[in-house]
Amino acid sequence: MSDSKKTLEKKANTKNGILRLIFFVIAIFLEIGVLTGVFLTGLNHNTEIITVSGRIMAFLIALAIYSQNKTASIRMPWIVLILVFPAVGISLYIMIGLSGSIKRMRNRFDKMHNLLLPYLVQDEEVAKNLQDCEPSCTGVSCYIKKESGYPLYENTGVVYYPDAAEALEAQKQAMREAESFIFMEYYAIEDAECWEEIEDILTEKVKAGVEVRVFYDDFGSIGFINTDFARKLEKKGINCCVFNPMIPLLNLFLNNRDHRKMTIIDGKTGFTGGYNIANEYFNITSPYGYWKDTGVRLTGDVVMSMTASFLEMWNAARTRKKGDSQFESYLFSRPAEHKEKGFVQFYADNPMDKKPVGEDVYLNLICRAKEYLYIITPYLIITDEMSRMLGLAAKRGVDVRIVTPGIPDKKIIYRLTRSYYNRLARDGVRIFEYSPGFCHAKMCVSDDTVATCGTINMDYRSLYHHFEDGCLMIGCDAVTRIREDFENIFPQCREVTEKFASGRTPMLRFGQLVLRLFAPLM
Repeated sequence: MSDSKKTLEKKANTKNGILRLIFFVIAIFLEIGVLTGVFLTGLNHNTEIITVSGRIMAFLIALAIYSQNKTASIRMPWIVLILVFPAVGISLYIMIGLSGSIKRMRNRFDKMHNLLLPYLVQDEEVAKNLQDCEPSCTGVSCYIKKESGYPLYENTGVVYYPDAAEALEAQKQAMREAESFIFMEYYAIEDAECWEEIEDILTEKVKAGVEVRVFYDDFGSIGFINTDFARKLEKKGINCCVFNPMIPLLNLFLNNRDHRKMTIIDGKTGFTGGYNIANEYFNITSPYGYWKDTGVRLTGDVVMSMTASFLEMWNAARTRKKGDSQFESYLFSRPAEHKEKGFVQFYADNPMDKKPVGEDVYLNLICRAKEYLYIITPYLIITDEMSRMLGLAAKRGVDVRIVTPGIPDKKIIYRLTRSYYNRLARDGVRIFEYSPGFCHAKMCVSDDTVATCGTINMDYRSLYHHFEDGCLMIGCDAVTRIREDFENIFPQCREVTEKFASGRTPMLRFGQLVLRLFAPLM
């Protein structure tokens, strides 16, 4: 196929994906309009009865939301919207707010999780060794095992990549050496240069008898590929599944996207981090300046946790196709060839179980920090609880620093992110903006002891609505390498702490207040 034909096809894929997204958005607004119109039509025919009924319904729904076991930052926007604009608020809540409580889908995930959990057994000797070596990290590790089911492992191979392009090259090399299976799960895949070589590798591996599965989120990839992409892969023998297709129907769980990013090879090597498989993540294209992203490579028994996470998502999402009947060929012990010191714990966050594991891991690390706590995130849209905990850490003498983008990918989210600076800066948290461009890495490191790297942004979508994954590293050499990467990042940033610690104009304060109020809905 000629380069010119490939280029035309890529442009068509992108155009078709964007048109599909536009159609979806229009359809959603039409549905909201229909629901609102039904309410208003009834209001015109019988004003008093409809008005009273609407107010009672709005009050009851607001009361039900208030009673939910969720942070106030999530509940208040819905309550305000429903009480102030009942027709629109109730319509939106029916379509989006209730989406996380689809019983059938939740039951499918619960069933798969219960089937896979017995394969993930905690070695109590490893847990005891952590208690002896790093007692301050025992709590967060115990929390992950209790709430998500993923065990702690010792003597695991860990490699940290400060550059996504470097991580991708290592990933492709590992895929070339695959003998049994390759599983790929990504929020976004772009059918462009970054994907072409991967597709060639996967095609060759299928011919060699390797089982290949590709799993991607429809919304995350909608601007990059069209619906023909999955069919193309299937024709090449690559099993493909699209998560949560964008079909505008009532009660579709629109908020719940698969934001995970991982590749698993033979159950012995796994890659995860902030990068998707799209050109901008590797600076092949640069729409937002230099794109900073990171990742880790894991080898050894911990990869079994990654494999179990993939199998859970794959089988729960394939509602119309037969799932796996046995897992023994994918889930068994594979010790790392090159073991390193320290402890590693992969964890996945599932919004269906209503346990904010990603946020709670961050909160645990904030609480245990003694000397320093460095965080890098593309978005900073956090609850009052997390904001307060970060401020308390700074007030007790911890050097708390947060790195956010210098060039935004979404301007309104950038303004929203900046609206959180004032309180943090006044409490002593230092804020840095990454001058070269957009930082998409999601990492935290503290006290030369513990670090996380994964897919979890510090925003409501990642912390409450999306399927996410992360990797907790304790006492590993990778922790030191992550801290060193932060030390390289800070000189490239502009510190804006003093600028945002000062007072704001009444107009700016009001605008930020409105943005903050509806932040959980964005």
